[in-house]
Amino acid sequence: MTRRSPQRGAALLLAMMIVALITTVAAGMVWMQTRAVSIEAAERARAQSAWILSGALDWARLILREDQRGSRQRGNVYDALTEPWATPLAEARLSTFLAADKDNNADSGPEAFISGSIVDAQSRFNIRGIIDPAGKVIAVQAAALQRLANLAGAPGDTAQRIADAMSRSWGPTGDEGPRGPPLRPLQLSDLAWQGIDKATLQRLEPWVDLLPLPTPVNANTAPREVLVAAIDGLDMGSAERLVQARLRKPFESVADIQALLPQSLRAEGGRVGVSSAWFIVAGRLRLEDRVLEERSLLQRDNDKVTVRRRERVNLRIGGLG
Repeated sequence: MTRRSPQRGAALLLAMMIVALITTVAAGMVWMQTRAVSIEAAERARAQSAWILSGALDWARLILREDQRGSRQRGNVYDALTEPWATPLAEARLSTFLAADKDNNADSGPEAFISGSIVDAQSRFNIRGIIDPAGKVIAVQAAALQRLANLAGAPGDTAQRIADAMSRSWGPTGDEGPRGPPLRPLQLSDLAWQGIDKATLQRLEPWVDLLPLPTPVNANTAPREVLVAAIDGLDMGSAERLVQARLRKPFESVADIQALLPQSLRAEGGRVGVSSAWFIVAGRLRLEDRVLEERSLLQRDNDKVTVRRRERVNLRIGGLG
């Protein structure tokens, strides 16, 4: 009996080690399977979110295209905030837009909520127009930008620094440095590459944008501050009168704007207009614990609406990226 006791103890210890090993392997397999399922679910949610936002973008393109056709049929050549495209979509459950049946109703599927808006990009001052095709600074446009910078509380040399940056980026190819031509900014935030500080760009962002081509400001959609910048000599009081006048009846031509200005002021057709070809579509999808935001720049040319820039931000509710 005494001789066999050590053997029994060794056998018991070996059995315990085998059980521990099997348990560890099983736990590892369960963890790997759980992680694989989580990754697959996250990838599926990302793909679904991207697909839904792509559909929303196509819907926005359709709205802008139909708005253009309708305006042409009615003989209206303007774009105003009274038109359907300017009405934002408040957050709504995605299932309310889908046909309900026994397999797909408001209570089935994941909690998905969508919201979005279409904003006239030409309601803002386009700094692409601050330089001419040769890359030279246009003085009146630089002065207009500085007026806007003053209203935004930006430094007094803001317009000059932005003008210099734009001139370096869009000047003749003969101005290339030893490392080749400078990177051309594609959007306002890209000016940080040229030394424009983030705080200044944030102050300008509500009223300033950078589009691929020079564009006039749309007087039917621009806020007072942008109108003050676009029309030399205009004060805030006169700008507010223009805003109130367009609420009663949108401007159909630059002549309609001119009729409301003092005789000493002039609305220049190249700097002020009543229609738009560039729009910003913003979409936001909340799917369970994730939020996907998308911002796209669209160009409308007659019945063709083209996506010129598209960017997405994937977030987690609670502030975790």
